[in-house]
Amino acid sequence: MKQLIIIPIILLLLTGQAYAVNSNYADQWKKGISFYQQKQYDSAVAYFEQIAELKPYNAVVYYNLGNAYYRLNKTGPAILNYERALRIEPDNKTVKDNLLVAQARISNKIQAGGEIFFINWWRILTKPGNANLLAILALVLFTILTVLITFKRVSKPGSYKVPIQVNVFLTFLFICILIIAYCSAANGLDNTSAVIMEKDAPLMNADLKGKPILLVPEGTIVHIKSEKGSWAEISLPDGRSGWLLHTELQKIQ
Repeated sequence: MKQLIIIPIILLLLTGQAYAVNSNYADQWKKGISFYQQKQYDSAVAYFEQIAELKPYNAVVYYNLGNAYYRLNKTGPAILNYERALRIEPDNKTVKDNLLVAQARISNKIQAGGEIFFINWWRILTKPGNANLLAILALVLFTILTVLITFKRVSKPGSYKVPIQVNVFLTFLFICILIIAYCSAANGLDNTSAVIMEKDAPLMNADLKGKPILLVPEGTIVHIKSEKGSWAEISLPDGRSGWLLHTELQKIQ
């Protein structure tokens, strides 16, 4: 596993927030770091969780919390917190690497089913980390269109030489990128993804009776389709569906 990030300046570089030096959280942060360094991971988790409960929107907090849970061999909580860190910083390679290490611990891992190539392309295009870049690209295209239209209006007749097809193409491209940016941003707000927190969680049929369809391994990421009382209908990575108790899983957001 990667080493714990403990230097406040690194926190500033990673998140742009003066979080570690915030007087409201400094004591918990220092104690959590100290206990982690002493390999007292239960105590470290307790202090990191106190900070996380305040919803600081800080990837480093969830990253270190994931590390502490990993050291305690708690795969579900470790993956949950790495995923939360990635929701904040989708391109953080350190978190991604640690997530892969934690996922390697999942026994009887349920593999994702094969998907049509264009569905994979769409998921890549609309992943949450692309929203800002796509929005900037859309703004650039809009600016170019505005300049071209303005130039056409103020230029003398016959001097405007940019083909109308260029404007049409740029307008079409602008609309497409705007739609993709919107979908990317919406995916970043997704609250249907959850992580299985218990070992061998029993997946039930719709009637919630009889033997389980299968036992879902701890750490598996699922999507919640609907909820009914204390039960949640979920879909597995391979496309299969069933019902789990809410106590067996936890939403990433």
